[in-house]
Amino acid sequence: MISRRDFLQASVAASAIVGASGVGNWSKLAAQQTLTQNQLLDFDTTGNVTLIHITDIHAQLKPVYFREPEINIGVGAVDGLPPHVTGKDFLNLFNMEAGTREAYALTYDDFTSLAKGYGKMGGIDRVATVINSIRAARPDALLLDGGDTWQGSYTAQMTNGQDMVNVMNALKPDAMTSHWEFTLGIDRVTEIVDNDLDFPFLGANIFDTEWDERAYEPYKMFERGGVKIAVIGQAFPYMPIANPGWMFPGLSFGVREDNMAELVSEVRGLGAELVVLLSHNGFDVDRKLAGSVDGIDVILTGHTHDALPEPVLVNDTMLIASGSNGKFVTRLDLDVRDGEVKGFSHKLIPIFSDVIQSDPMVAQLIEAQRAPFEDQLTEVIGKTDSLLYRRGNFNGTWDDLICNALIEEREADIALSPGFRWGPSLLPGGDITREDIFNCTGMSYPAAYRSEMTGELIHTIMEDVADNLFNPDPYYQQGGDMVRMGGMGYSIDVTKKQGDRITDMTMLKTGEKIEPSKTYVVAGWASVNEGTEGPAIWDVVEDYVRRKGTVTVDPNQSVKVIGA
Repeated sequence: MISRRDFLQASVAASAIVGASGVGNWSKLAAQQTLTQNQLLDFDTTGNVTLIHITDIHAQLKPVYFREPEINIGVGAVDGLPPHVTGKDFLNLFNMEAGTREAYALTYDDFTSLAKGYGKMGGIDRVATVINSIRAARPDALLLDGGDTWQGSYTAQMTNGQDMVNVMNALKPDAMTSHWEFTLGIDRVTEIVDNDLDFPFLGANIFDTEWDERAYEPYKMFERGGVKIAVIGQAFPYMPIANPGWMFPGLSFGVREDNMAELVSEVRGLGAELVVLLSHNGFDVDRKLAGSVDGIDVILTGHTHDALPEPVLVNDTMLIASGSNGKFVTRLDLDVRDGEVKGFSHKLIPIFSDVIQSDPMVAQLIEAQRAPFEDQLTEVIGKTDSLLYRRGNFNGTWDDLICNALIEEREADIALSPGFRWGPSLLPGGDITREDIFNCTGMSYPAAYRSEMTGELIHTIMEDVADNLFNPDPYYQQGGDMVRMGGMGYSIDVTKKQGDRITDMTMLKTGEKIEPSKTYVVAGWASVNEGTEGPAIWDVVEDYVRRKGTVTVDPNQSVKVIGA
């Protein structure tokens, strides 16, 4: 008899070749340029359980452009493994063709011209259409939201996330987990969870430090398709490190591997035949967790914004990555019998906004959230001659623009901008509106500080961030992408240990080496320190863009990457 592991491995391999999960068929249709909504939603219904996964929407209610990363480096054992594959290598790995809709959706190559042809992606009204279609075929499908939902836009900033809560309630998820939600502050999170949210807010790894007990529901049991299903929620483990801990005092997080193993055993003891981890760990953390904890059937992973058209199998566990910004919805059908997964069908559904029809009810609700702010949202601040994007291990052009604004508006030598992954793209020749600026800056600790730092301190900061990204043990990868630098260049060897990765720090204007003992004026934003003073970063960027009129951002050649 074929083992469960052998069956899953064979199924994943077959899907990559013959399109059992929908990818091969999608590639053929895309190449023919005849994609329709029915073809996008066409699915080989399988088994008795359906999971729908969305994650990392970052408050993007409307369709957007979003360029996938050019650089996504894996270190150690995951070097060269998905999701650490980009561009043509990604297309080759998944047997896709350049220039197609799938190439546009999943890679960065030729992004500008493809975007002009294929249009924007996402829009929660289109996401609603996809969800409704799946539910029509499978009324008891589970819709699960991986978090990073309430933050990242002008309207989310102005309403403290209420716009997203209202719209997500209309989608009727069955559960969610969290990360940036907590940057609204613990009082606001409590208010939403207790009074406004129509579905469970799961966090198995969030503990009350005073009482040493779980602060939120760890899991929810469902019965769907005659199957008992446990959905365990895992919030971002490194909240107090990557985000301001003073905003959610009294809470501790962490991966808590032993805690997860105990919970899996607990839900199995309660009769769970299918165990699903709704996670915001990040892909590599989830990959390690899957290899260490037995009994998890599916991990719906989030945080690192990866979009993969096939599951990744680790230790009998399927890892599913559904992208970000509302670009994709994952459908996963499972044949669950006798407490085991006997088969599956999977499809990463791209939300092409010019192909998928808008759901009228959700569209009307979205417009209601935006209506009070329409004048502010649509005000044109300037234009861009360059493609503006933020996504990848190092500087994107949006980050470079922000760094340029910090240097000029705050009269600094060097600028630091955090390695955030959220923020849609803008095409060359387009307007920059206030909404666009907030899409890359809208958050709850926006003060643009100006301070003096020695070269030694700057080096220490960069080494700390680099270790959060390139430590070969995923459990020590505690941040986003590399801090973006303005005004200086450097070399980084991702194979070295902490303290030895960053070299050749150089001032770009003069070509002079950064001296450890010399003091430099540094401007930055998003400090996790309480009481940080300075103008809001969106005001700094708006002043800069308005003064320039039209911005041009040349490709950043100031970072030399070694060992990748």
